[in-house]
Amino acid sequence: MKYSKYKKHINTINLGPTHPATHGVFQNILKVDGEKIISSIPSIGYIHRAFEKIAEKRPYYQITPLTDRLNYCSAPINNLGWYMTLEKVLDIKIPKRVDYMRVLIMELARIADHLICNGILGVDSGSYSGFLYLFQEREKIYDIFEEICGARLTTNIGRIGGFERNFSDIALSKIKSFIQDFPFIMENFEKLFVRNRIFMDRCIGVSSVTPEMAINYSWSGPLIRATGIDYDIRVIEPYSSYEDFEFNIPVGTNGDVYDRFIVRNNEIWESLNIIKQAMEKINKLNPNEYHANVPHVYLPDKNEVYNNMEALIYHFKIIMGEINMKNSEIYHSVEGANGELGFYLITDGGRTPYRLHFRRPSFVHYQSYPEIIIGSLLSDAILTMSSMNIIAGELDA
Repeated sequence: MKYSKYKKHINTINLGPTHPATHGVFQNILKVDGEKIISSIPSIGYIHRAFEKIAEKRPYYQITPLTDRLNYCSAPINNLGWYMTLEKVLDIKIPKRVDYMRVLIMELARIADHLICNGILGVDSGSYSGFLYLFQEREKIYDIFEEICGARLTTNIGRIGGFERNFSDIALSKIKSFIQDFPFIMENFEKLFVRNRIFMDRCIGVSSVTPEMAINYSWSGPLIRATGIDYDIRVIEPYSSYEDFEFNIPVGTNGDVYDRFIVRNNEIWESLNIIKQAMEKINKLNPNEYHANVPHVYLPDKNEVYNNMEALIYHFKIIMGEINMKNSEIYHSVEGANGELGFYLITDGGRTPYRLHFRRPSFVHYQSYPEIIIGSLLSDAILTMSSMNIIAGELDA
């Protein structure tokens, strides 16, 4: 049977909102010619959470659990970034030891986030083994979080001015054990993927992004660094005494799926280096210092509340949201696991924010997804989404 002319067969398909490969509840309406993508329309909003509007009706302490639900793979960074924003408004000076404790927690969270992202990228490229290598290590990090604050995934960790309690000996022991054991696991993971010919063929050259395009889309974090731009908030605008640490900023060259994988892997090693430095610095400072002396915003110890009238008054005022917040307009950002995580806060002297906006990295990055995948195969679109680490919680705030 002869065909006089080849005819294109254009079909419309849904990638999401319930497909497991999207790693979250969001949708892409794709037009495909066979396996080749010719157009994409993204759609978000399936979670219906309206966090920013809810935050405007809540006292400042009660907003912290909302930040947990942004990037829930590295919730402590969200929590501590929020507290740093409030501390800027309140002009609170944080003790060095608290800064170092926060750095330690945030870098553990960064490692956990990158482990999930790169492990899942392996799964989506056809290799489940790598994810199993890393899953137990992520659990060890969650064990540390649980020992410090009592929670694992959505941590609600810390307070304005510091932490609710000091790091216990058990927590410090678990951190030391993780630092000692983790490098061996990470080396084995890299042996599975970094020079794996099948993995390289699946990832190299897929969804390459130029530095100019990354800047135009306001990319940040590992994604923009994969294109060769060494932009990192920890260095550009240091916070929490990051200027006291020595570390490198890993960058890529091609901005493709493989470079994003390599940049995140290298960042894991750098985070491990920062954690080691933080442990050394913490050990040299007053072991009993874990918060600033700000009783008007920091919840007093329960024993004090039961036995001291002043502590009871402070406790009542803080719980009831009667924190004195002066009129201000402020923006503070931290280097989240996915990129620049920002908090734009306007206060009018009331007990709740007048306006609060979260700058969520995934929301910014996802705008570029339709352009990046045009011309690629459907299977490559899955890898691209994995390498961008799009978190649904950051899309629908």
